Amino acid sequence: MSMDNFSINKRQLGNIALIGVTGFLDAHTFEELEEAIAQLFSHGQYKIIVDLSGVDYISSAGAGVFIGALSESQENGGNIVLMNPTANVREVFDLLGLSQIFSIVGDVGKAKEQFAT
Repeated sequence: MSMDNFSINKRQLGNIALIGVTGFLDAHTFEELEEAIAQLFSHGQYKIIVDLSGVDYISSAGAGVFIGALSESQENGGNIVLMNPTANVREVFDLLGLSQIFSIVGDVGKAKEQFAT
């Protein structure tokens, strides 16, 4: 099973986690992202920015990860903000109606504003 250069990197921005995703987010890779988010949740980290600028392709399975995580994050006072999706990814979000559900922003500054209380 090839990962098509799929990778996830995580770093902290104060009390917000930034996850950078690269490659194809699909049926073969979505579990890896699910696990990364579950790990953050298990550490009480519910404010998450996902940088999608490196994602060339997303399937409905990949998009499902965000849908599944959003409610858990919001129930715990957090949110999931999607940042910098490529045109392809944005199109999938639009088709699935996710652009109405998620905050989709262009940069870290705007992403952080989504968490300002």
